[in-house]
Amino acid sequence: MTIKTVVVAGAGVLGSQIAFQNAYHGKQVWVYDIKDEFLDRAKGNMEHYQTIYSNYFQTPEQAKDALTRLHYTTDLKQAVADADLVIEAVPEVLTIKQNLFKQLGELAPENTILATNTSTMLPSQFAEISGRPEKVLALHFANEIWLYNTAEIMGQAKTSPELIDEVVAFAREIGLIPIRLNKEQPGYVLNTMIMPLLDSAMYLWVNGISDPQTIDKDWMISTKMGMGPFGMLDMIGMRTQYDVLLHRIEMGETQLQPLADRVKKEFIDQNKLGISTGEGFYHYPSPAFMNPNFLR
Repeated sequence: MTIKTVVVAGAGVLGSQIAFQNAYHGKQVWVYDIKDEFLDRAKGNMEHYQTIYSNYFQTPEQAKDALTRLHYTTDLKQAVADADLVIEAVPEVLTIKQNLFKQLGELAPENTILATNTSTMLPSQFAEISGRPEKVLALHFANEIWLYNTAEIMGQAKTSPELIDEVVAFAREIGLIPIRLNKEQPGYVLNTMIMPLLDSAMYLWVNGISDPQTIDKDWMISTKMGMGPFGMLDMIGMRTQYDVLLHRIEMGETQLQPLADRVKKEFIDQNKLGISTGEGFYHYPSPAFMNPNFLR
């Protein structure tokens, strides 16, 4: 099967990036979300990504042409009418994702592949509700996809092996390096390694042991990395992080409640969601950790 038409369900920061990456590499892309205002914001993001891709890859015409392959709708039936692949990139809330997969199972053509970009959940949580478990898998992208060009591909017990091969080939077609997992793992490979870092950083912060900039400074000096854990949290987005915390609390990690409460009060309620809103733990587009004097 050749994947020509891709639907991205969820027009947030990462959803917009996934859509542009596909359009840049020649795919016809439908961007779906539930409100026109979300799609309007995504259109603005696409113009921003056009500039980024044009400069980063030195391909202004290809980046410009990508915009002509992007289509927008709040009608899920219209979006998936000719879909070869749907990539779900909606909020990290189990019921929202399950409801979407149920709708996709009812509306998408029989041969459509249904992929989730979830950071913390498993494709098996959506497989049966879709009515086509053999067509369901996880396809996870990193934020700033043009820089961190991996695609983590993870099936579940009923995913067809041939389908995984197809998605591996597709990832290469859109300029990504496939990272294939042999079994389900919450957080895939990358987030399984990153989560302990973010957890320990937030533990130090919420318990008053140290402040975010000092924690980042120690990490960056000691590891020679270009970003610390709180810079990473801003890049991931505080709403995503908050949704992940709520999911973990629901799964029994009740010790995280004070952290979730503080994130809600100091970030979610004040619309300080990270890079997407210009403020999180840092101010953007020129965060303090990018200043040459930060590590001195």
